Amino acid sequence: MSSPVLGIMTLYLNEHRALEERSIYRRMILEGRKRGLDIYVFTPADVHSGGRQIEAMVYDEKNGWSREWRAFPDLIFDRCRIQRNHRFQQLLAFREKYGHLLFLNRPLRNKWTIHQTLSEQSAFRQHLPETILFQDMSDVNRMLKASPLIYLKPINGTGGRGILRVERSSKEPSTVLVQGRDQKRRIITPRKVHLSRLGPLLQHWNMKDKYLVQKGIQLQLPNGRVHDYRMLVQKNGEGEWELTGCAGRMGAEKSVTSNLHGGGQAIAMQRLMKQWIPEEELREEVTATAAKFGIDVASFLEDTYGDLCELALDLAIDKSGQIYLLEVNPKPAREVFARIGERNIYYKAITQPLEYALWVYRNRPAQTVRKPPSPRTATSKATRLKRGRRVK
Repeated sequence: MSSPVLGIMTLYLNEHRALEERSIYRRMILEGRKRGLDIYVFTPADVHSGGRQIEAMVYDEKNGWSREWRAFPDLIFDRCRIQRNHRFQQLLAFREKYGHLLFLNRPLRNKWTIHQTLSEQSAFRQHLPETILFQDMSDVNRMLKASPLIYLKPINGTGGRGILRVERSSKEPSTVLVQGRDQKRRIITPRKVHLSRLGPLLQHWNMKDKYLVQKGIQLQLPNGRVHDYRMLVQKNGEGEWELTGCAGRMGAEKSVTSNLHGGGQAIAMQRLMKQWIPEEELREEVTATAAKFGIDVASFLEDTYGDLCELALDLAIDKSGQIYLLEVNPKPAREVFARIGERNIYYKAITQPLEYALWVYRNRPAQTVRKPPSPRTATSKATRLKRGRRVK
């Protein structure tokens, strides 16, 4: 009996076919092999124009990475993150054409739509910072009147790109401090400007219908750096949601975000929280509440938008222990757990999707069984590509 096949679908980062998480995929392939799961990596650009074969990236410990023509997989694990280029358009076309295949996870909506969806549930509403969709500067001015601190976030942004922090001065109410990162994650030089000059300053950011205006939560530690928490919830080998782990993140100096790719530092959750909330009993209560909240959010979003297998939640916790959901990430990284030395959680973060894939395969509808390639296809693939060609 042949092994079930899992295709990890991602996007190339550039025209040289570089991949962002190749080391993670290598680990998944090796761990999958131990479990009787055959795994390869591909992008929509690797699908043959005939739509029957994929120029897959495969890995073995003897030869490293190579390419083979492979049939479509039994299951697809979609790891594609948003890009603003033709590769993302190829992804949209793939999802449209092959949406009938068996996916472990389906795309989520943008941050604004997710915020609106969660806001409809009273159980979640208290955990959501006040947020509106940017239409014009009146939205920013109105939020600044209600709160001395706001954030401007792209509705489709990732990794801290394009986020601005605007804080009204307590000594000079007509003055605001603007900080943030540009679309390439570079830290913007902080600027103090009069409120009347804020509009012209933001004009070139082209924010209408593309940005959120969100009430800020004071998260600066005594050292002046911001912090938050990255929670990972995943489906397990029985198809149930569970908490994999939660880690603290402290932003780089002068950064308004805590993202690791932006220079942030990973810190064990309890160690970081202890600096913020000294009462042990309150910390325990917050930890338990956050875990239940994360699983509840994942279950609700899956019920609303379709199949999911993992989600990362970025959480803010104020001094009183109130938990706020800053962002939901359906394509989470895992290195935060490796950086704080929680190797068991890191291992679990890598292997849980594989255990879940096996559960999905065992419980799949009968009509989704992968059909073997026709003899004609099996013969012709050797002429299209020499099997085992090394991947650069």
